[in-house]
Amino acid sequence: MEDVLDVYHRPYDEKRPLVCLDEASRQLIGEAVQPLPAEPGQPQRFDYEYVRNGTANLFMVFEPLLGWRHVAVTERRTARDFAEVLRWLVEEVHEEAERVVLVTDNLNTHKAASLYEAFPPEQARRILEKLEWHYTPKHGSWLNMAEIELSVLERQALGDRIETAQEMVRTTGAWEEDRNERGVEVKWRFTTADARIKLHKLYPSLP
Repeated sequence: MEDVLDVYHRPYDEKRPLVCLDEASRQLIGEAVQPLPAEPGQPQRFDYEYVRNGTANLFMVFEPLLGWRHVAVTERRTARDFAEVLRWLVEEVHEEAERVVLVTDNLNTHKAASLYEAFPPEQARRILEKLEWHYTPKHGSWLNMAEIELSVLERQALGDRIETAQEMVRTTGAWEEDRNERGVEVKWRFTTADARIKLHKLYPSLP
């Protein structure tokens, strides 16, 4: 926990950009009955029945110090999908950076081995060498600021039924574009000093 908190209080460095990465699965829901259109004095009405159209996985890439985020919609959340997001970050988004300072949780695919599963060893090693990896503690994924962005996305854009992956891409893309244009940042104020006071019960008791 203290490691992640210390990372969050580093000043911005374009050579070592801070990136928070998280993911979430969302069900794709279709309409069993065509909704009734809105009328004067009457909102649009939806039937309680629905059709399950599978799921879509949302990778949230968030740079809190720049107020920039990207939502990558994938069919699954495999090790290869995660590795491709890392490759995109290192080889395309931050090609000129010395290191990408990466914060993730401990999901089973969030590990270096995923790169070797997806890419030739030389490429996997090259990507890995550009990552400075910081894990949130077990049961402490709330420390990942990308999780905050996923929560905002859920509240602001995913309240209605979304039927297809293509519609999910359009919906998340519109939300992402608006939020990036406004440069919405997360003002992180929880420090290591705060943790030692407020979460003192989590620390070992020394005789």
